[in-house]
Amino acid sequence: MTISISTIYTPPLSPNPFFAPSPISKLPRFSPPRSAILCFSSSPPPPPDMDATTGPSLYPLHRSKTLHLVRHAQGIHNVEGEKDHSAYMSYDLFDAHLTPLGWNQVDNLHKHVQACGLSKRVELVITSPLLRTMQTAVGVFGGGAYSDGIDVPPLMVANAGNSNHPAISSLNCPPFIAVELCREHLGVHPCDKRRSVSASTGLFFLQLIFHWQIENEDDILWTPDIREKNEEVASRGLKFLNWLWTRKEKEIAIVTHSGFLYHTLSGFGNDCHPSIKSEICTHFANCELRSVVIVDRSLMGSDSSTTNYPGKIPQGPDLPSDIADEKQSEKGASK
Repeated sequence: MTISISTIYTPPLSPNPFFAPSPISKLPRFSPPRSAILCFSSSPPPPPDMDATTGPSLYPLHRSKTLHLVRHAQGIHNVEGEKDHSAYMSYDLFDAHLTPLGWNQVDNLHKHVQACGLSKRVELVITSPLLRTMQTAVGVFGGGAYSDGIDVPPLMVANAGNSNHPAISSLNCPPFIAVELCREHLGVHPCDKRRSVSASTGLFFLQLIFHWQIENEDDILWTPDIREKNEEVASRGLKFLNWLWTRKEKEIAIVTHSGFLYHTLSGFGNDCHPSIKSEICTHFANCELRSVVIVDRSLMGSDSSTTNYPGKIPQGPDLPSDIADEKQSEKGASK
């Protein structure tokens, strides 16, 4: 598999993420066959006498997708955990919401995606169902604040999740889906436990605008005594990436968590130049955006190209000159 980094946005003033040891989760293990792995390279580094980092490579455009990966903005758990690690065990941080600084980071990234044209290209926004990621997702890719004369339903109501933030409109924004697979490490830390689906949809988002790819009303995956292992997060990340090929959209924004991103991406890029490997799998800062390209090598996706053109219409001779020369030589030799 191959990841190609195309755009990186790194915000200022973001705290370093903290990663705790991870025990067993209740999510089933996912071990895709080698041929099913998407677009990344999880193979070991090439031998010293083989340089796999030189030269370009080609792949059909319709067998690729562009992903814009975003870590959520600063949450209250980031601040409290930085001051005292034991705060991560506090139920006061249940399904942590963004801080005022976090909302400033969201506003800065919103301006960036507007200025670079990304907001017009994204066809779908996928977010973890935790409050801080949903707040980040709608703040960055939503329609912005309301103004006089705009009569559209809200994507987020005012003060959603104790945010002290004005309502965000759904004007000209892409569809949003909350997906359980791209959550942070499961278990132990209450900040990583989600509230019920009805609580989120009823208090914060209109159901017709914000869709849910979640099977259970309540959070049955989070447990107070078992923390998901890093390798289990990575396996869940692969399952999520393979699920993306069931989507028709070609350009997708994904708003998720630092641990999920780091452990999902860290096994890949081993056949790339070390600097590319570093770009792929270093830790994300709060509200950082990195754009990557994924490639379907196993034909999981079935979409045909929308830009390829068969040529030779109307039908006529079109042999390249070198092939014509070869055929003429073959005719001469056969006489």
